[in-house]
Amino acid sequence: MSALVTGGAGFVGSNLVDALLSRGMKVTVLDDLSTGREVNLDSAVAAGAEFVHGDVADSTAVRDLFERVRPRVVFHLAAQAQVNDSVNDPAADARVNVLGTIAVLEAARATGVERFIYVSTGGAMYGEAGVYPTPETALIRPESPYGASKFAAESYVSMYVELHGLSTYTVRLANVYGPRQVPHSEGGVVAIFCERALAGHTAQINGDGEQTRDFVEVSDVVAALLLAGDSSVIGSCNIGRGEETSINELVKTLGTLVPDGLEIKYGPSRGGEVRRSVLDPAKAFDDFGWRAEVALHEGLSKTLDHFR
Repeated sequence: MSALVTGGAGFVGSNLVDALLSRGMKVTVLDDLSTGREVNLDSAVAAGAEFVHGDVADSTAVRDLFERVRPRVVFHLAAQAQVNDSVNDPAADARVNVLGTIAVLEAARATGVERFIYVSTGGAMYGEAGVYPTPETALIRPESPYGASKFAAESYVSMYVELHGLSTYTVRLANVYGPRQVPHSEGGVVAIFCERALAGHTAQINGDGEQTRDFVEVSDVVAALLLAGDSSVIGSCNIGRGEETSINELVKTLGTLVPDGLEIKYGPSRGGEVRRSVLDPAKAFDDFGWRAEVALHEGLSKTLDHFR
């Protein structure tokens, strides 16, 4: 049984690749290494995974890869995920997130892929939802080109069900954290704080720290992706803990896990930042029996061990 993972050298993608290999699957990874790191795949390649360095928006190269590999299931994680970059260059953002998704969908359709899982975003699409925890039925109102491009790509994924009979499912992720997260990535606040705490440095909170997020550990996300891949359900769902945690609470919890705590300072808030973000994950349980298992304290401890 074979799987193809786009963006598989990234934080979530590489953890997924390891899990697929542990199932005995043949795994191919497509990644341009713009944000992913080849070192994340060292153990996977040693275990038999194939790494292909390529551009997800190169439709000819993507089609050729699918023709050669003939995957049964595709996990499409490759994306331009930097909000600031999307604002500065929305066309480049759309090229990867929209045209790249179309290229992968077309290749999947043409080669008879049995299951297509698309990894999308929750908070960046819902914006200031007004309903907390936010369900999938909430109004979509992205506040950045990144959120808009991910929603546009979702529309194509859904359309391929009706137009071509492709079995697809979309997962909208909350704030994922855990081993292999890059401290300098968008949304990498946990990794940043872990790195600062272990180095004994001060961490900065933008604003008053009362902004909230739904932190979900990467192993829980991987479990959701595997269940979605095994399922035949068509549709979409949120993947999060459904628990609202302020940045101040995050720092407090992390401070209990390091000998000298974590010293913080407050800086100016960032314009356009969503004040509250927490997803309702109930539909994921209804669709394929998933719920988050890793509590924040446990997940932070695992992440600190990784950075050590």
